[in-house]
Amino acid sequence: MQPVASITLSAEQAEALAFLKQHRVSLLFGDTGSGKTEIYMKYFESVLGSGKRALFLMPEISLTPQMQKRLERHFGDGVVMWHSKLTKTQKAKALEKIRGGEAGIVAGPRSALFLPIDSLGLIVVDEEHDDSYKSSARPRYHARDMAIYYGTLLGIPVLLGSATPSLTSYVKFPHFRLRGGHFKSERHYLFEAHAEGITPKIDEAIRQTVAQREQAMLFIPTRANFKYLICDNCGYTYECPYCSVGMSVHRYRRQVRCHYCGYAEPIPQHCPECKTGDLVSSRLGTAEAVEYFKQHHPEINTAQFDRDKITTQKKLKELLRAFNEHEIDLLVGTQMLSKGHDYHAVTLAVVLGLDNLLSLSDYRARERALSLLLQIAGRSGRKKAALVIVQTFNAEFFSAYLEGYERFLEDEKVYREGMYPPYKRLCRVLFAHKKQETAETAMGQMVAALRAFEQIEIVGADKAPIEKIAGKYRFQILLRADKSTDLIRALKATMVPLAEIDMDPIEFG
Repeated sequence: MQPVASITLSAEQAEALAFLKQHRVSLLFGDTGSGKTEIYMKYFESVLGSGKRALFLMPEISLTPQMQKRLERHFGDGVVMWHSKLTKTQKAKALEKIRGGEAGIVAGPRSALFLPIDSLGLIVVDEEHDDSYKSSARPRYHARDMAIYYGTLLGIPVLLGSATPSLTSYVKFPHFRLRGGHFKSERHYLFEAHAEGITPKIDEAIRQTVAQREQAMLFIPTRANFKYLICDNCGYTYECPYCSVGMSVHRYRRQVRCHYCGYAEPIPQHCPECKTGDLVSSRLGTAEAVEYFKQHHPEINTAQFDRDKITTQKKLKELLRAFNEHEIDLLVGTQMLSKGHDYHAVTLAVVLGLDNLLSLSDYRARERALSLLLQIAGRSGRKKAALVIVQTFNAEFFSAYLEGYERFLEDEKVYREGMYPPYKRLCRVLFAHKKQETAETAMGQMVAALRAFEQIEIVGADKAPIEKIAGKYRFQILLRADKSTDLIRALKATMVPLAEIDMDPIEFG
């Protein structure tokens, strides 16, 4: 398959490509807007020219519309997009092109890794740091790691790419540092020490940006209206009856909904515990922020960008089109905002809720919070100077690494050495049952058996942080070892029927 149009690289991009071709697994560590995609496509050209095909993985389907346009512009009908929102007919046509050899480039999220692609010559994993590559349900695989293993089996190169690579990839694989970008404008950061919320400073900045006929983005980590409802009299948190988590308010549906099991019910009027107190909201959500601007600034065209609103591929394409054509002034969204989209006229990015991410009991909390900030900031300032407002009480931490993510990675190596990945291997063993005693007993049996393996450290064994989901009580064991083979050997010898293995876990809740 011959490309429709050729890609021309800069001298630095060409140097990067030459470096990447020398290694079977490599990391392209490129700043936002530095031209990583052009390098991928030039690599695709050479792979197609040798009669092979390429697999291009993206973290989730929210990236596919813009990437599809770019790929088809250069490779025409030889591009096949694969994702869960395709209809049955569309999937059948895509599979026919793949099996028939017409598809030179197959692109999609982690499920594309399992397509029947013959003569594969290259796998590219874009935004390799993204947690969306890890499946949180059975089978609990990580698509990035599977891609690397797949490449080993086939003897083909695997290219990882990111502006904020994971420490694991940075340490394990040779990398090329691609600095700068096509966009020469500057970003100025302003830190506001304030609890999560739309403050007068943020309100004014958004209003002024829109008045200048420019666009703004507002990041909030929480979907819906609020994360929790709490009684103002007794402090009771309104929880899901089947999960030990607070219910989220969805005002447009007039219901509270559990984001873990999907249970929903009408919004309660009073506290079910003390019967007298009012339930008040805690933390800001995307829907509430949209309501705020529609009420206080109706002249600002505001849109919501999260999984509650973007439920189909058609809605995603329409929203991105409307925003890029400036029919929308302010885009309010969750982490979907950070997913590699090209927004050309954004001169203001507001980031809320980073302190909540930074305070999570997760060894990657610092990495995740900083990466998210830089990814969202990178969506702004593409054509002219941009302002990034960061609401946090930890400005000292974030400001230290704004211009040097590799400096953070070097510091993080010292923090994790001897305790956490990539220097140690972790495994989480989960137990869930409708009877609490059954789950706890199974955990106890496995803990007792694991103590016989000296190479394995039992970091902890107790109730899971979220004790109950979908009516099942949950317990977990966290294990640590120098080698994955030691963990696997111990797990095989001590498995009990109720145990579910999560190797290299990325979330601990």
